[in-house]
Amino acid sequence: MSDQPVDQMSFEEAMKELEAVVGKLERGDVPLDESIALYERGAKLKARCETKLKEAEEKVAAITLDAQGQPTGTTTVDPQ
Repeated sequence: MSDQPVDQMSFEEAMKELEAVVGKLERGDVPLDESIALYERGAKLKARCETKLKEAEEKVAAITLDAQGQPTGTTTVDPQ
């Protein structure tokens, strides 16, 4: 596991570590205390991935198209 704060990870970094966490938990060969810590880290990583995906969706949704469906620019997205 990385010591990098989850809120500073890119989507790819968080997803890679989340996959490693899930793998360890699925094997079931870690002590209970470590399993709990892994689960908590996994929950944070999952939330980070969801946040980064939502940001990407908002950017994609903000692309404006002309009558032929060609991109003409972008509009400002008001994050909520």
